[in-house]
Amino acid sequence: MKYFTIILLVMLVVLSSAQAAVVGKDVEYRDGDTLLKGFLAYDDSVSNKRPGILVVHEWWGHNEYARNRARMLARLGYTALAVDMYGDGKRADHPDDAGKFAGELRENMDLAESRFRAALLLLQEQDSVDPDRIAAIGYCFGGGVVLEMARRGVELDGVASYHGSLGTSSPAERGKVVARVLVFNGADDPFVSGEQIVAFRKEMDEAGVDYRFVSYPGVKHSFTNPDADVYGKKFDLPLEYNADADRASWSETQEFFREIFR
Repeated sequence: MKYFTIILLVMLVVLSSAQAAVVGKDVEYRDGDTLLKGFLAYDDSVSNKRPGILVVHEWWGHNEYARNRARMLARLGYTALAVDMYGDGKRADHPDDAGKFAGELRENMDLAESRFRAALLLLQEQDSVDPDRIAAIGYCFGGGVVLEMARRGVELDGVASYHGSLGTSSPAERGKVVARVLVFNGADDPFVSGEQIVAFRKEMDEAGVDYRFVSYPGVKHSFTNPDADVYGKKFDLPLEYNADADRASWSETQEFFREIFR
């Protein structure tokens, strides 16, 4: 009898673990006439509403890397939406196309904001999400996007940018930025100059933004993406994954979320 009870308990634990799986599903939404294709991830074993996190992709477009980050956030107890900024799930296979796609939105920030807000609304409408507790993270191109959304006063609790662009044509204004800002930068990233860092810090200070800037010595661009080395070699780009900086930035991000959603 005792042996049977032990076996039953083990089976229940295994069954419970199997049921507490992260759910990931493709979702479609629209910004005007533009069809956008995102990816939603959450833990369906959690019944209460939880904070939602938007994940903005690199300049390559909505790819598996952005989806994996959404899954990682879901495992931490959040509902995450990997967004589609380019439309129709469009992705680039070459830097020329990636630069073109990203450039079109950088030159039209009103359109970028409209598409971002469409994703924000979709996330807030999810049954598993507390619509009043939302943050956003972004990588490379996406890092620049979430910083721009913060500058524009989008209603977010916080944004985290990883190896993202810092420059802007519309600097933050005092009293307009409501999100807390966290920036992770590689000190040896050739795409971010020392002058840009000084200008960014000055901009944030003058606008009274609650921000933190983290720089990792010896670290290059795209340091959080395990595929960075492959892209770098294939296209002769200064990209390099750094496992230590990846782990450190993710750990600090988790603490950041605990703080802003406390």
